[in-house]
Amino acid sequence: MEEIFNVLPPYIASKIKESVSEKDLKELEEIRLRVHRPTEVVLTSKSIVIRSIQLTQEESKRFLARISQHSVYRLEEELKKGFITLQGGHRIGLSGSVNVQDGSVKAISHVSSFNIRVAKAVIGSAQMISPLIMDNQSNVLNTLIVGPPKTGKTTILRDIIRQISDAENGFRHHRVGLIDERNEIAATLNGIPQHPVGNRTDVMSDCPKAEGILMMIRSMSPEVIVVDEIGHEKDTRGLLEAIYAGVKLICTVHGDSIEDVQKRPSIQTLIRERAIERFVFLDRLSKPGTVKSVYDHRFEEIKRDKTIRSVQHEMDRHAAHPVHVHVGRAR
Repeated sequence: MEEIFNVLPPYIASKIKESVSEKDLKELEEIRLRVHRPTEVVLTSKSIVIRSIQLTQEESKRFLARISQHSVYRLEEELKKGFITLQGGHRIGLSGSVNVQDGSVKAISHVSSFNIRVAKAVIGSAQMISPLIMDNQSNVLNTLIVGPPKTGKTTILRDIIRQISDAENGFRHHRVGLIDERNEIAATLNGIPQHPVGNRTDVMSDCPKAEGILMMIRSMSPEVIVVDEIGHEKDTRGLLEAIYAGVKLICTVHGDSIEDVQKRPSIQTLIRERAIERFVFLDRLSKPGTVKSVYDHRFEEIKRDKTIRSVQHEMDRHAAHPVHVHVGRAR
């Protein structure tokens, strides 16, 4: 938490601490700074608008320079992605005017909003899921975790990686290769993971999945490869290459039902090849991390347990989670 307050302009950090109780700060999820508009502090169960904190354009420029460590190169690269990663895995999302070249986003200029997202890795969030995705020899089964946005996929995936890597919760030791295309799982800073992903995990961050999978196989000889959010058929081809090389897979995809998964072009090949041995479906109507059902490669249900739950995470807050906005509470 201190990493965040250390990069904020001192008067803003001080004013937030004055306006939000110490108890509420323990539930801090986001701080949203908007140029010439009130600052919003998002907690687990409510949102507080602080009208006395309104970022000026000059303060916005200085803040941007500070969080990019006054590096023009880093600033250009980070602005292309739309966020900057801080020490501790915290992430600052950016929005403003977008520069487009040849149909691709090149940068965000005139940044007008900052969304500081508090990183909280939830150790043990996959404790009850892990036994469902291993065989009798404690080896990993090829697994696809399916759920709509905000159902805890990233949180669970991160903890599964840690458990597999460190041989916890019944797993034997595995070398894990994480292809972290959006740098959301490990949240590397200068190549070093800021979230706990295990001692035997090698991370390829900010790299397209298909290319990253092949690079990881050639360079690090992983026993398990993990990717988040399969979206393209070329991702599937990369996953099949890993399977043909004898590597196990764990990945996630957006969806809400078996029918959703079966209709996805990027997943159909994996289904046809019976490459996925476990389909884990998360429940969108319950707390993030709740398992709705688990199926084998034939889509036969093997377990259904609505008591398997994880804890809410800063990047996977459930869409149905109530957030009450209190305007004018702080001045």
